[in-house]
Amino acid sequence: MADAASRLTSVAEQMMGAPLPLRIRAWDGSQSGPPGVPTLVVRNRRALRRLLFKPGELGLARAWVAGDLDIEGDLYTALEAMAGSVWERDGDTRTLIEALRDPDVRAAGRELLRLVGPPIPPAPPREEVRRRRHLHTRRSDKRAISHHYDVGNDFYEIVLGPSMVYSCAYWEDDGTLESAQHDKLGLVCAKLGLREGMRLLDVGCGWGSMAVHAARDYGARVVGVTLSQEQAAYARKRVADEGLTDRVEIRVQDYRDVEDGPFEAISSIGMAEHVGAERYLEYASRLYTLLAPGGRLLNHQIARRPQGDETAYRVDPFIDSYVFPDGELAPLGTTVTQLERAGFEVRDVESLREHYARTLRHWVARLEADWGRAVRLTGPGRARVWRLYMAACALAFERNRIGVNQVLAVRPPESGASGLPLRTRTWNP
Repeated sequence: MADAASRLTSVAEQMMGAPLPLRIRAWDGSQSGPPGVPTLVVRNRRALRRLLFKPGELGLARAWVAGDLDIEGDLYTALEAMAGSVWERDGDTRTLIEALRDPDVRAAGRELLRLVGPPIPPAPPREEVRRRRHLHTRRSDKRAISHHYDVGNDFYEIVLGPSMVYSCAYWEDDGTLESAQHDKLGLVCAKLGLREGMRLLDVGCGWGSMAVHAARDYGARVVGVTLSQEQAAYARKRVADEGLTDRVEIRVQDYRDVEDGPFEAISSIGMAEHVGAERYLEYASRLYTLLAPGGRLLNHQIARRPQGDETAYRVDPFIDSYVFPDGELAPLGTTVTQLERAGFEVRDVESLREHYARTLRHWVARLEADWGRAVRLTGPGRARVWRLYMAACALAFERNRIGVNQVLAVRPPESGASGLPLRTRTWNP
């Protein structure tokens, strides 16, 4: 009988209808596939059982997180090779049905069953969140935020570096991650026109980077809100260390519960992805209410490409189950429309798509460089989640499957004056 790797290669190629782009090394030590490419390491038969019971992306993700599958060689090259045959076809029911009509594919399925061993469904890795309807209540949002952000501040320091900014940086060609994050925060402050004494609400303030920057470098008085206890504790310590307790207040609070407006500026950086399509107009309207007439909103948000049938949009199963529970992406046009429906005048939209791809590659490199400590801090499964998610997202930004945009909007006063310069991109306060 042929070795396991050869049998797996044959099964995979029959099911895909194309040559396997990766080399395979199986649990019996056998290898098969083209030389000079990354190797997919199938450590045990349990990896196959995961794919049998959850075909497609979620089965692969479970096997990866559990350590049943691994990649030897360049992870980005491997993900690129698999994109067309797995992720970009995942969930295409018509293609799957057509494939199952092929006698060769059915034969490959029978061979896979023989390879699997006892057909017992493995339990999902403990890092997986039980998927549920996207209610976006205060309770469910707090639970989802805690899953993602309460991983441990020491772990985030490994990935993000000293800036502790968890959104895309703003790069010069020869810039470092730290300088690029500093420049991004400066760009946000300039777009908001921050000046001495202005009140800023930072929605989803993270570890306090924006709040500290705005207070220290621009003299703003800042209220930062987050649903993460760990983020808030870290941010408050940073504020105290900088001597800014008289200018910055960090709260564990839902933005919907903020009642001490008006603010002259609002920043929402990487937070709106958690709001959900059903709640987005509520989000936009609440920020409009909290903003003084003439005040500016800077909404920094990841966007997906629009679909011909928007009702067919489904949240990515790996991201929903392991990374951002209940997170949803919207097309840029939808976001702009909802902001306008809430009463805002949208004044500027800037795409930072390539900036995020570069940022993510830096984060992956930092994680890989301190892998042993990251595993000790958060466990091997969670560390593997982060490595896969950030590398896959870097490629998605590079391939223009997703984007990220800064939308600058104004709550217009009765006079209609926007308060912005005629040539907006100069960003004069």
